[in-house]
Amino acid sequence: MNDYRYTQIEELDQKIEEAKKLLSDPTLMPLAKEEIEMLELQKKAIEDSIKETDTKNEQDFDEKNILLEVKGAAGGDEAKLWADELIRMYTRFAQIKGYKVEQMDEYVIKISGKSAGVGAFGTFKYEAGVHRVQRIPATEKKGRIHTSTATISILPELDDIDIHIAPDDIEFEAFRSGGHGGQNVNKVSTAVRIKHKPSGIVVTASVERSQNQNREFAMSLLRSQLWEQEIAKRTEQISSLKSTQVGRGDRSEKIKTYNFPQDRLTDHRINKSWKNLPSILAGEIPEDRPEE
Repeated sequence: MNDYRYTQIEELDQKIEEAKKLLSDPTLMPLAKEEIEMLELQKKAIEDSIKETDTKNEQDFDEKNILLEVKGAAGGDEAKLWADELIRMYTRFAQIKGYKVEQMDEYVIKISGKSAGVGAFGTFKYEAGVHRVQRIPATEKKGRIHTSTATISILPELDDIDIHIAPDDIEFEAFRSGGHGGQNVNKVSTAVRIKHKPSGIVVTASVERSQNQNREFAMSLLRSQLWEQEIAKRTEQISSLKSTQVGRGDRSEKIKTYNFPQDRLTDHRINKSWKNLPSILAGEIPEDRPEE
């Protein structure tokens, strides 16, 4: 973060260290102590100012709508099935809370509005990470328990004013969707694929019947993914949003484990567990939050 306040803190630290060297001189010790005390007060005032700014930034993001994206990670086909269940779970949870839910792509939903005065990002930001499942897959013939994972990204929906995308940086392609939606989707090129050439990011949208609507959804997803890249570069500025980092999806990176044989959900960040997985997967997600 290019914030002059960090430079001021570095300068104050240097002055404090220089003043501490004078403490060994009995004649200068009283003045040195007074100087150090004054410098420490100045440093604390600047640090409090930075903390207040960070809190305001987080509150601003908390008001935003989100794009919730689920990706199957470790576990092959079982991981994809697990991603399907997670997208259904969060869709139902959002609906129960009173948010508006729109399907943007197979594994991407847009959640908008407020619930009890809280925006979607404020409610869902803690769900970002690796979700691990332990169960016997339907295709398992020997009754063995498999462990699979899916990653969840919670990205705030941003306007063009937040992330500027030059038209020349976009490569647009329309294609026929092979997914759900009836004959129209399969016969007409309504699905869209957009590539952002500078970053290499590729996004698709295929749910809507209108190509324009799919393009709008895809651009919204692209802006959010570019935002996620920018956050990675500015972690000092918005450290409170590190929860959006989901890693590679390794089994060891989990934030939650859904253990079907024991009918138990465990949140590893707060070391707490709940029973009744069928109810949880139907949208009744426990809302205990990890400390920030």
